[in-house]
Amino acid sequence: MQMTETFTKLAALTAVSFMLLTPAFAQTAEPKEDKVVAVVNGHEIKTSEVQMAAEDILGQLPDIPPKLRYPYIVEYLVERHLLAQAAVKEGIGDSEEYKRRLALYQAKALRDAYFAQTIVPTVTEEEMKKAYDTESAKVAQTERIRARHILVASEQEAKQILARLEKGEKFEDLAKQYSLDGSKEYGGDLGYFTAPEMVPEFSKAAFALKPGEVSQPVKTDFGWHVIKLEDRKMGGAQPYDQVKTAIRNILLRKKTQEKIISLRLQSKVELKDPDLVRFAEEARKLRQKAVQQRKDGAAPQGEQPDGTDAPALTGEEPTTGGGKSDMQAPQQ
Repeated sequence: MQMTETFTKLAALTAVSFMLLTPAFAQTAEPKEDKVVAVVNGHEIKTSEVQMAAEDILGQLPDIPPKLRYPYIVEYLVERHLLAQAAVKEGIGDSEEYKRRLALYQAKALRDAYFAQTIVPTVTEEEMKKAYDTESAKVAQTERIRARHILVASEQEAKQILARLEKGEKFEDLAKQYSLDGSKEYGGDLGYFTAPEMVPEFSKAAFALKPGEVSQPVKTDFGWHVIKLEDRKMGGAQPYDQVKTAIRNILLRKKTQEKIISLRLQSKVELKDPDLVRFAEEARKLRQKAVQQRKDGAAPQGEQPDGTDAPALTGEEPTTGGGKSDMQAPQQ
């Protein structure tokens, strides 16, 4: 559930292409002044080179404190140029290994430059605000509740749980002791969810409760449940400034996917490895299934039924992630 997968999930290959393509979006503009920050045997390292290096390596090094990133990247470039200069002196530049790597890095450089110069500028502030307005309206119309549950194998066990709750025992403690699903580790907490996210019997019982109330035993295909409602609210969107980066990234992904699809339709791509051929066929079937589900009005696997990506707008974090998936309604 990440802000708006109405912006298509096409195929694993397309998604991987985007992930490989995406440098740090905020770092694509040229610096106002391209200063020299270090010199290695006559080679000048400028701020533009530091910026491009940051796009490549910072995503792999998330634990570096922000104040140390700049000197770290400069040191990384100093070491890279020292080794590169040594390679030139030793004639490595004439080797087949170097030529193969050069062709690979040249394609990457062209791809990154194409992304920065032709795709990134197409995502405008106006487009981002329009996407925010559309999705925030959906969030505002969706009721969410937060509930706990205890899942047991029989109605008799569920009634015994109820009896102990009536005597004053804590719901969380009984959930940790007796519940059969992943939410037990969190006292049965399922976090916030909408009615379509859960199986119908469970949602009907949970949404009928008032905060603090506990249900009678509820039977589903998973077993018997005792449900406690913690909170209920209509969805509320976070302020635009807090989610605009996420919206921008989603729009960039959408445009990148569209461009890749367009290029593939205009190109001849031959797969020689039989395993890759089988994988491509499986991906094609998944795309067809996703398209058909949209035509039928069903949300493809992993999407919200309304096509929204609630946490990106609401700011809600999945409270557990453990038991909620056990109770979610299956995708058709």
